[in-house]
Amino acid sequence: MDASLYKDYILTLLFVKYVSDRAGQPDALIEVPPGASFDDMKALRGSKNIGEGMDTIIARIAEENDLSGVIDRAFFNDAEKFGRGQKMINTLTALINIFSREELNFSKNRADGDDILGDAYEYLMRNFATEAGKSKGQFYTPAEVSRVVAAVAGVSRATSPKQTAYDPTCGSGSLLLKAAETARVPITIFGQEMDIATRGLARMNMIMHNRATAEIAQGDVIAEPHFLADAHTLQTFDFVVANPPFSAKAWAAGRRPRRNTAASTMANRPPRTAISPSFCTSSPR
Repeated sequence: MDASLYKDYILTLLFVKYVSDRAGQPDALIEVPPGASFDDMKALRGSKNIGEGMDTIIARIAEENDLSGVIDRAFFNDAEKFGRGQKMINTLTALINIFSREELNFSKNRADGDDILGDAYEYLMRNFATEAGKSKGQFYTPAEVSRVVAAVAGVSRATSPKQTAYDPTCGSGSLLLKAAETARVPITIFGQEMDIATRGLARMNMIMHNRATAEIAQGDVIAEPHFLADAHTLQTFDFVVANPPFSAKAWAAGRRPRRNTAASTMANRPPRTAISPSFCTSSPR
């Protein structure tokens, strides 16, 4: 299986293990309904309905926390990816066994404020991005680049939690998180991502970094910007950071924005053969 595909399964299982280990604790941000914990997933090992059972557990967590369509997009009951019959049983059982190791007990992962699990999640995304080759920029921005972008945007000057940071092409949210970390106060985070699976990664990433209130929208920010002040005006933010998809050439293909709409503000100005100028229409206030 290609790295760009199996990352969804590994990171989803990591998320389920994390929220299960943290369930019931005062700082738990996700509700794990009865019968839908990682222990319940472990009970499926060796059973013929293991794939279906894993999908059901993830779906129940998603439904309980308004995360449907976010964390339940990787289906384990998939014969094309995991094989049929005994092969699927063996593969998924081995996968659950890996996450059952004591070294992966996240019940006490926050020690003196250290976000160990969040950092591990970032580490995995970075390595999946490397394996994915040319597509890596689609969902991950290296930490070094993120810090430079945050410094240029001046996020460290934030003085109030009411101040906002926004990324119109947020990918997995790594750039947004690194930018927010440079602020001296816990600023409010907004982002938009076109790819629905990558948007799911961003939502999980925010939760694992204790930023569950971050608002991450899904959709094409050029044709359908989500954050609007009104029907005709784009919402403004205190700080804007972005690592836009510079390789996208025909970004305006199929766009027919109407006059006097927020979408027309985004899509009418730049040349149709270059992607980067189109994101200059979103600027910090």
